Amino acid sequence: MKKREKLALVRQYYPNALTTIDAVNRLIDYVEECLDLEPGQIMLADSICSDDVNSIQYPARAQELLGPFKMGGLDGFPFTGLTGMGAFASHVPDEGAVFIYYGPHIGVSKSGTIGEIHRFGQHKNSGCCGAAKAALSKLTANQIEPGHVTDLDYQMNTLEQILLKQKERVLGAAQPLHEATEVIYEAIDARILELVEKTAYTCRYVLLMGAVLINSDSDVGSFSATKRFDVIDLASGQRACHLADCFG
Repeated sequence: MKKREKLALVRQYYPNALTTIDAVNRLIDYVEECLDLEPGQIMLADSICSDDVNSIQYPARAQELLGPFKMGGLDGFPFTGLTGMGAFASHVPDEGAVFIYYGPHIGVSKSGTIGEIHRFGQHKNSGCCGAAKAALSKLTANQIEPGHVTDLDYQMNTLEQILLKQKERVLGAAQPLHEATEVIYEAIDARILELVEKTAYTCRYVLLMGAVLINSDSDVGSFSATKRFDVIDLASGQRACHLADCFG
């Protein structure tokens, strides 16, 4: 498939999607041209799903950045919490920046089916994100008990509770899995903002990039639909949104 065909595949669900390679390229161009920093001065943390496909499809150019520090568990929720954010903050170059990429993921197969992909070496498609699909299935079947979070399955139970709070919105949507992913993104975004607010950084900038990470078949690759790109100047305390000019 050509690049334009791949983009057309995912843009039926996420109109502003870019390939993850292009998203990283735009980020690096921004820090070099606008912040006068080199990639080696940027400490990357990601809060994305621990699904192996996200490691397989991780863009190679991201390796020019320091890290990544891994904050995310199932479907990208930042389960490392305040301790993880604090640890990451202490690893950043003094004159550099932190870059936090976060959000849930979802599959779009080559045939255009949302919620599944064809993984390398398998004879049929499998779910993506499997945890979100499982939580949605329990939501649909009225099997989620309010407040039920166990030590044995803490991360999955947390996702279930996030969806339960927005049950009518999710189940009333034309594409419930797409809507469930939006709900999970909003929960991740709110938690990341809360963690950033409560964390002390000793560098120059904090860059926040919230997105839905879109996986496709093994021969198609991955994409990023950016929803937030905020830059915080720690010296002045000013915060600016650069979403439209960098990823619009």
